[in-house]
This record gives sequence, structure tokens and C-alpha cells, in this order.
Amino acid sequence: MKKTMGRLIALTLVLALGLAGLAGCGQQGESKNVKTDPFAQLQDRGYVVMGMDDTFAPMGFRDKNGELVGFDIDLAKEVFQRIGLEVRFQPIEWTMKESELNNGNIDLIWNGYSITEERKAKVAFSEPYLGNRQVIITLAESPIAVKADLAGKKVAIQNESSAVEAVNKEPELVASLDGGEPVLLDTNNECFMDLESKRVDAVVADEVLVKYVIKERGPEKFKILEENFGEEEYGIGVRKEDTKLLAEINKAMDEMREDGKYDEIYQKWFAN
Repeated sequence: MKKTMGRLIALTLVLALGLAGLAGCGQQGESKNVKTDPFAQLQDRGYVVMGMDDTFAPMGFRDKNGELVGFDIDLAKEVFQRIGLEVRFQPIEWTMKESELNNGNIDLIWNGYSITEERKAKVAFSEPYLGNRQVIITLAESPIAVKADLAGKKVAIQNESSAVEAVNKEPELVASLDGGEPVLLDTNNECFMDLESKRVDAVVADEVLVKYVIKERGPEKFKILEENFGEEEYGIGVRKEDTKLLAEINKAMDEMREDGKYDEIYQKWFAN
């Protein structure tokens, strides 16, 4: 009798442990599904990290007090307020932007980030939200008037910017430059400093940036050539697996266009 009771108790314990194990596996599976949902992770954390170049006026830059301001800064604050997440701004080395994103150090790239085919291979883009052109700027007294005049001249461009891609689409022109290639610098600020000090003869950069710089430093100092290196559009870059985040960003931007908030922010930064 004792042996029979012992066997029954042992069998009951085995069954109980087995059922507990199955329940535990189910809970772990459910937990795992939540943890591997990228947007759910962001919601649990409560914020996103936006990678940016903090010298790119008027999209995102530091004002006289050192505060981050700009068109993209205001857009991002409004977008993520609607999504229900805090946005934290992280200045990054622009040449490493896609690596920073895909390594998980930032959650999105948003700062005058031009949509290009090369970049589409690395990130998923939002719907375009602003048009732009890659323009040529020189000092006002420069004899450079058309693209052909860049032959034998030093042309500065921010490294890893879409301006580099745009210029490189014209290899014959690139080969004609002084040194057979453009002068690549880390920031657009450095490009303009070298232009003003006459260390380079021209700069190729985003039109939105160029117009802001001219306005701030004096329109009489510079000129923009009529010829340019093509039109493009700005977008917001996220990791390819962040489909829910991308959908939420697009939805918020659509709502802002419909209710007038986008236009309000646009007028603040681009009126006149």
C-alpha cells in the first residue's frame, strides 16, 4: 500500500512539474514576442533617440545659447508628442549616421537627411516631407558663373552628405577639379569657413542650408549659381525592421499637414 501511495505521489509531482513547465514556456513565449517587437520596446522605454548633425541650420543646430533648435527639431517634438514618446536629440558624426542607427545607438536619422538610392539600401525612409536642391555657392566676387568654371578649382563638400553623391554623378566634372576630387570636410560650417578664407573656391551644399547661411552671414558676401546638382527630398530614416515606428511617424506627419501644424512650423523657419 505504501509503495502504491508513493508511486501515486511521485506521478502527481511529475505531472504538476510538467504542467508548470508548459505554462512557463507559454509565458516565456508571450514575453519573448513582446520583447522582440521593436515598437513595443520603444514604448516600454518611453523615448526615442534621434541622431542629427547639430551644425545643419536651419534643420537642426545650436542657437546662441547652445540650445538645439530648427525646423526638424520642432517637427520631431510635435511628431513624437502625438505618438506618445519623448524624443531625445543625439548629435552624431554624420559620416557614421547609418552605422549609429543600425548598431542601435540611435533610433532614427532626422536632420536634412536626403533620400537617395544608396541610403535606401541601408535604412527605411518615411514619406518625403521637404524638397531640396544641391546648389553651388561662391564668394560674390568669384569669376565662377557656371559648372564648367569649376574646372581647376577647389570645391568643398561635407563628407558623406548627399551633395557628394550628387557631384559624383558627374565624373568628368569631378576629374576636372583641382586634385581630381572635391575637398571633403566634416561639417558644412568648415566648408563655409574655408570658402570665406579663400582656401576653397566653391561649396556644394543643400539649398536650405545655403540660404540660411547667406542670410546670417550677409547676402552681399556670396552668390548661388543658377546651375545646380539636382533636386532631392528629405526623409526620416529608421531601421528596416522598425515598420511600426515608421508607420506612426508617417501617420503623425499626415495629421500635421491636415491640421495646419506642419505649415505653422514651416512658416517659422522658412518665411522670407
